[in-house]
Amino acid sequence: MDNIIEQGGVETQIENGIATITFNHPKSNSLPGKVLKELAQTITATGENNDVKVIVLKSEGEKAFCAGASFDELISIETFEVGKEFFMGFARVINAARKCPKLIIGRVQGKAVGGGVGMASAVDYCMATNAASVKLSELAVGIGPFVVGPAVERKVGTSAMSAMAINATEWFSADWAREKGLYTDVYNTVEELDEAVDALANKLAKSNPEAMGMLKNIFWQGTDNWDDLLEKRAEMSGKLVLSDFTVNAINKFKSGAR
Repeated sequence: MDNIIEQGGVETQIENGIATITFNHPKSNSLPGKVLKELAQTITATGENNDVKVIVLKSEGEKAFCAGASFDELISIETFEVGKEFFMGFARVINAARKCPKLIIGRVQGKAVGGGVGMASAVDYCMATNAASVKLSELAVGIGPFVVGPAVERKVGTSAMSAMAINATEWFSADWAREKGLYTDVYNTVEELDEAVDALANKLAKSNPEAMGMLKNIFWQGTDNWDDLLEKRAEMSGKLVLSDFTVNAINKFKSGAR
């Protein structure tokens, strides 16, 4: 289990003012604490780089965008402190994206689960393929989308977020996600998606950095309390992940598809 948890990582490429941040993990781009920490640090550092005008956030491969929390790591949590720290990894990624002074384009090529939906919600402009259905599966394993909830709700509204959170085993289509505002555009193929992402990124790389920074501040008005809010949400998840119900549910889910 430890070897699986330790795998995965984050890479950054910068070209013509465009920084492409790519995260990966062999288990459907799931997110153990190691990758979450690296991703948050990378977003923050890239946002501070004066050579960068715009950021593209993506995952490796052409199938799943992100399978959410690493079940291998979740099942290994034995104390509240470790549980809280794990979920703080998601909080730090969301807050890093929120505070980043550069606009972030999300490229979602496939399914997004849990924390993956949170990441898609935390970017400023999200583009996807028609294979990029979404699911908030947390309640099905005895937790809840507490940490990602504010970011998801900000994008799609309370009604759509609660629908996903309550119907936690249901996949919601990419078209549904576009209608609710999570995705701005949905494309038939990965090639079409990449062409659109590249076109927008190149336009933004030539735009006024000061104006884009001001726009970003306006977009995220009203979220200044998220440092404290998401920490409290991480505490909720850190407590629940220790329950017998959640441990049993995660073990059942590990033997099947999310």
